[in-house]
Amino acid sequence: MEWIVKIGGSLFPHHAKELLENLLGEDIMIIAGGGEFANKIREYDHELGFSDTASHEAAILSMDIMGILLADLVKGAEVTQTIKEAKKIIKDGKIPVLLPSRILHYLDPLKHSWQVTSDSIAFYISKLMHTKLLIATDVDGIYTIDPTNSEAKLINEISAKKLLTFGETAVDEELPKLLLKYKSDCYVANGKHPQRILSLIKSTDTIYTRIRGD
Repeated sequence: MEWIVKIGGSLFPHHAKELLENLLGEDIMIIAGGGEFANKIREYDHELGFSDTASHEAAILSMDIMGILLADLVKGAEVTQTIKEAKKIIKDGKIPVLLPSRILHYLDPLKHSWQVTSDSIAFYISKLMHTKLLIATDVDGIYTIDPTNSEAKLINEISAKKLLTFGETAVDEELPKLLLKYKSDCYVANGKHPQRILSLIKSTDTIYTRIRGD
């Protein structure tokens, strides 16, 4: 297995389903973002002030929920809670969708903060599995400024150190720190265009941003 593809919650349900269908047959594993479930937990946290641990664990469980629902939409996808079983699912000709809560609860490797989202979690699991990480989201990659601004320009390649100065982007704020810590790269591309994700996996030219771990 060479890649983990994190399918952002912003793509759920229709774009996420289409992307996963297009990825069937590839030697990869899927991790789903928490989407609207995680957003709702964040809203409640701002209103009620949960503990950092409660918010963190609930948000991770929202990734499980999205993974279960996404896999149910696509014949040939199968959920798993373990890396060992994920490898078996691939050998069986299916595509594994990892539910990360059990692994994260047991290892608890990341700080409990809203700066840590499914991006950082997917990266951590990619390190456990020695794979590359591709984050499929609803924009083409990292932009010079807010992508809704007509003057925004897509950045093809950026260092994690530089990205730290950007604040909020298409990836969470903790991810660049992790990339620097582990001296690793990751890739961000638009999951609304499945061919771009496939092209990245197959190392052919396409539109994306590479975030370098330097």
